[in-house]
Amino acid sequence: MLFITQLVYVKQGQEEVFHEFEDIAIPAILKYNGRLLLRVRPTYDSFIEHHIDRPYEIHLVEFDAEQDFVNFMHDDERKKFLHLKEQSIQSVVMIKGEKL
Repeated sequence: MLFITQLVYVKQGQEEVFHEFEDIAIPAILKYNGRLLLRVRPTYDSFIEHHIDRPYEIHLVEFDAEQDFVNFMHDDERKKFLHLKEQSIQSVVMIKGEKL
């Protein structure tokens, strides 16, 4: 199993464009043996402590194997809409891991 955690930083005013991209990208995860385990939109009061900017969303996704994640990233349908991602996302911190 491969776990992907993403801290997603969205450009101010581009939230709806981001949601448009997510409406395409998230269902595609299932085609590649993946599962969206968490999608959190944290509020200011949900942080106990932080030393980085608050992300717009936090995603935790599980894939059966690394190759499934690679295949998802190269999905042709998803790639058609990458312009929405580029328009709306300021940056992403991606953390790859495995269950211990």
